[in-house]
Formats: sequence, structure tokens, C-alpha cells
Amino acid sequence: MSSILKLRIDKEFAIIEFDQPDSKVNVLSAQVMKDLEEVIAQLEGRGDLKGLCIVSEKPDIFIAGADIKEIENITLKAEAEVKAKEGQKILNTLEKLSIPSIALINGACLGGGLELALACDYRLSCFGDKIKLGLPEVKLGIIPGFGGTKRLPRLVGLLKGVQLITSGEAVSVNEALKIGLVDGLRNQNRLLEEGIEFLKKNPRKRTRYKSKAKGIVNKFLEQSFLGRAILQSQAKKFILKTTKGRYPAPLKALEVMSANYTASLDKALACEAEAFGELAIGSISKNLISVFYLVEKYKKAKWVEAEPHKIAKCAVLGAGVMGGGIAQAFSAYGVIVRMKDLNFQALGRGLKQARETYDYAVKKRKLKKNQADAGMGLISTTTDYSGFSTADVVIEAVLEDMQVKKKVFAELGEVVKPQAVLASNTSCLSVLKMAEGVKNKERVVGMHFFNPVHRMPLVEVIRTPYTSDEAVATIMGLSKRLGKTPIVVKDSCGFLVNRILLPYLNEAGFIVDEGVSFERVDRIMLEFGMPMGPFTLMDEIGLDVGYKVACLLEENLGPRLKVPQIFKKVYEQKWFGKKTGKGFYIPKAKEKEPNRQVCGLIPQSRAVQLSDQEILSRLLSKMINEANL
Repeated sequence: MSSILKLRIDKEFAIIEFDQPDSKVNVLSAQVMKDLEEVIAQLEGRGDLKGLCIVSEKPDIFIAGADIKEIENITLKAEAEVKAKEGQKILNTLEKLSIPSIALINGACLGGGLELALACDYRLSCFGDKIKLGLPEVKLGIIPGFGGTKRLPRLVGLLKGVQLITSGEAVSVNEALKIGLVDGLRNQNRLLEEGIEFLKKNPRKRTRYKSKAKGIVNKFLEQSFLGRAILQSQAKKFILKTTKGRYPAPLKALEVMSANYTASLDKALACEAEAFGELAIGSISKNLISVFYLVEKYKKAKWVEAEPHKIAKCAVLGAGVMGGGIAQAFSAYGVIVRMKDLNFQALGRGLKQARETYDYAVKKRKLKKNQADAGMGLISTTTDYSGFSTADVVIEAVLEDMQVKKKVFAELGEVVKPQAVLASNTSCLSVLKMAEGVKNKERVVGMHFFNPVHRMPLVEVIRTPYTSDEAVATIMGLSKRLGKTPIVVKDSCGFLVNRILLPYLNEAGFIVDEGVSFERVDRIMLEFGMPMGPFTLMDEIGLDVGYKVACLLEENLGPRLKVPQIFKKVYEQKWFGKKTGKGFYIPKAKEKEPNRQVCGLIPQSRAVQLSDQEILSRLLSKMINEANL
């Protein structure tokens, strides 16, 4: 047996400890699963034991899931099925163990880790905002393969099970307790003692597959063929709407759960293993695993060796959409925020923006109301620089105008403490130029969030030739604290994202200049798999901002980034998109409709015949080419 699993006996209770050497996380590799099988076999039949506790010795991690590298290396469907069946068999032995078992969850419990916990009779978690439980397999193009598609829906209800597995989203410990995924919450420093005490009070094995879902609706969905058929139909529509049919895993997961909800465990597991095998060898799964590795690489990247400054308080300059969003993001993670704007009316809009984001989180049960109120309580406002002198980081989110930003930075240099990091949320302007009036330029850096701040995971950290390693490390650390993925980029026009995005948007504009309808271009890109078409995206960004950024890139990078005529014409009409109620589309209560007035701006004599494939190729090649420069 490897050194990853340790078995010890504490009086009448067995304790299995997971602790993978030389790793920050525990994963269920083939060897670990084999070791687990051996340990369970040792416990079976022992008359001196009254229960089993499964714990992790890793701080903040229970079990992160199966070994993704092993899944990535699978090339044959039969091989994938065997892997799933082996895992199912081992967790079945855990489930059928003669003594009650409890999973004591001290951190992230995902994928195979949650499937292991589901095979236990009981689950306790410690308190913690960072602890998440979920089955994210669909995000890797596969489905749970160790029994999750059967055990999770039967525990939390078919509706909630379908929602969690087909989305791949994880839940907080509070939500897990509410839906019955865990049996209680305990303090971390006494989790093992509390687990043993729980087994003493619950000495019998739990009745299997007794759903904790309550209410007439859930009973209808679970206990009637018609209810299950309605749920499957509606869930399928939602999945197709969100994935455009490009990702087979969510649909396959739905199919497996729907077909086997009332089936025997053996039949359900066989169906799950077959579906897992089918998906695991597909190109979509292989590509999504590659994307996962890339994201994880940059999440873990240190970029610089310097240590970040400790951040207790941040100041935000500007209470617009971005300023309000940034203030909310800081406060949500316990940072005191001082937000400044020219007048209290503007500040009120910024506070409203933050409150709406918190209210949405409460509605979605990601936060409790008292947590949201506490977050709002960390944000204070001002129309001058009072309170800025104690800020550890100041980020400006004012008008995207170089002269305005220069003025702001010059003022900040006089009012903040010498070691405070000065950051700009600019989307494309030179950070070096806006810092010309700052004496110690080494503390000036870019921190470019994307809209909406609470949803977009990427942050561009822009480094000038003068920016210190400490400033970069501080902004990197702050970004990670907010749950973001920061990447360090040079202080070049457009940075990374806009540098790649604008050629794509421009090419879409040129195609429309040639006489192709913008609705058709949007449709083609939606069918390809983009979350929205380029013209819908322009309306979301706002053409007042988008056009100025496009012009700036043309000015700095030349004819290669030339702005199409259609953008100029729509900009001159002041059709800026959602914010003005009219752009390329006109927002309606349920569905947006095309702004037919835009068609009048396109010379019909220019109409050309382009196939969907030609349009797709032109748009994608622009991004690929720019990314390789």
C-alpha cells in the first residue's frame, strides 16, 4: 500500500487519512483507489469497530477528484469503462461496509472526492466560505463515473441533482446543508471528534437513497413518470440554449440520470460507466482537459519572486459600472473600501451597483443576507480624498481619457501613503503615460477587470518598465484573493484581451460593410459556440467605449487595426447599445430585436456572397493571427 492512505484505530472507530505526499491536493488515482479497496477489506467483518471516519490531512482540501492525467491518457472506450467500473466497485464496497461511515469534509470536495463522500452513510463539513462541494466533470467533457449520477440525485432530489451535475457548478457548505448534501457543519479544529460523536449518536447505517428534497413539486418530479419527463424536457431545452448543442456531456449526464433515477444501482452504474467511456475518448473532452491545464497553470503562476503587501483597505476612484463592481468585489472578500466620485448622485449609483450584485448572490443562495449586508458595510463613500491616506491599494476606474487619468494619478501621488500601490483599470491606455506625474513610478501598475466584475474571472496585470516586482506581486495576490485568474502583460496598446478581441470585432464590421447582415454574423458565431455574437457583444460593451478603444488601437498599431465604417456610423448616431436602449439591437422584455435602422447605414450595392464557413474562417483567423504576433 502507498503512503497516501493511512489507517488507524481510535478505540472503536477506524480512521482513514488521505495525505498525498509532495502535493497540495489529494486525488483519486488508480493506485489510491486500489489502496482504498485494501483498507476497506481490512475493516470488513471486524466486530470491534463501530464506525469509520474518512478525513484529509491537507489544509483546505478534502479530495479534489479523480486523477485527470489518467483520464487524459485513455484512448479506448473499453479502457474508460473499466476505469469507471473499478471505481464504482470500490465505492460500492464502502457503501456496503457493515459499520456506518462518515466523510469529514475540511475543504474542497469535488468530482470523485464527492462521489466517495456520497458513498458514505453521513457527511459533515466544517464551516468555511471557501469550501465547495460539487461534481464538475461536465466542464472536462465527461460525466461523473464513480456513481455520482445515481447517488447525488437520490440524496438531494432529481431537480437539484440535474442542476448540479449538468452545470458542473459547486455549492457552498451552507447550500450543501440546506439541500441535504451534508448532515451538519462543525468547527474545523474539532471535526474528527465531532465526526466520532456523530457516529455514536447515529450507530446504524442510513437507509439508502432516501431523497431529502421536499415539497409537492419535487415529489411530482421524482415520483411520477410525467414529472420526470417534464423535468428532462425542460432541462434539455435549457442545456441546448446555454451550450448551443456543442457540448455533449451535460446532455449525456441528463440522459443517464433521467433513464436511471428509478433503476437499480447496478443498472444505473453500468449505464453511467458506458456513457463515461463514450465521452472520455472524445476530442471535446481532450480539448477541455487541455484548457483546464492552461487555466490551472496561470492560476498557480507566480510571475515574480517578490512577496505581496498585506491588503486591509482599498480605495476606488470612480463609482460607475466598473467602479461599483470593483468596490463590491473587494468588499465581498473582506477588504475595507473607500469609493470616491465627483458627487453623491454618482456615488449612489455605485452603491446601487454593489447592492444589486449582493442581492443577486443572496437570491442565488451564494450568500446569506447578513453576509451581503456585512459586505455593503465595508464600503464607504466620499467626494474628496478623505480616507485615501490609509489605503494599501488605490484603483482608478474613471473615464477612459488619458488627460483625466493623468490628472487623477498626479493627485493620488500627493494624498496616499508612499508604499500604497496605484492601479488603473484602463482597458487599453498606456499606464506609463498616465503615471508621468507620479514621483515614484515603481508603484504604478494596471489592474484591468472585465465587466461584469463579479462574473468575469480574468484580470490583466499591466506592468510598465518602472513597475516594481512588489507592486506586481501585490496586485497578483489581491486578484487571487478575489478568486480571479491574473495574468501579467506588457504595457502595450490593448494589452492581451482587447488586442485579440478588436481584430475579431473589426472583421465582423468589415463583413457587414460588405453587405452581410449583422444578425447573420451573430448567428454564425453563436452556432460555432461563442457565448454571444460580435454585435451583441458590442451592444453589451457599449459602442461609446468600444469605438474609442478601436480607434486607439488603429492609431497605435496602424492599418492592420483599421476601424470599419459601420462602427463609425452607428457611433455617430449615438446608438451605444444597452446603456442607451438602442444599438445594433433594441432590448425588449424577453428577446432583443434587430435595429432595422442600422441596415439603412449599409450600402446595399456592396452586397457580396459569402458562405457561413467563409465568415467563420475570417473572424477566427483574425484572432489567431493577432495572438501569434
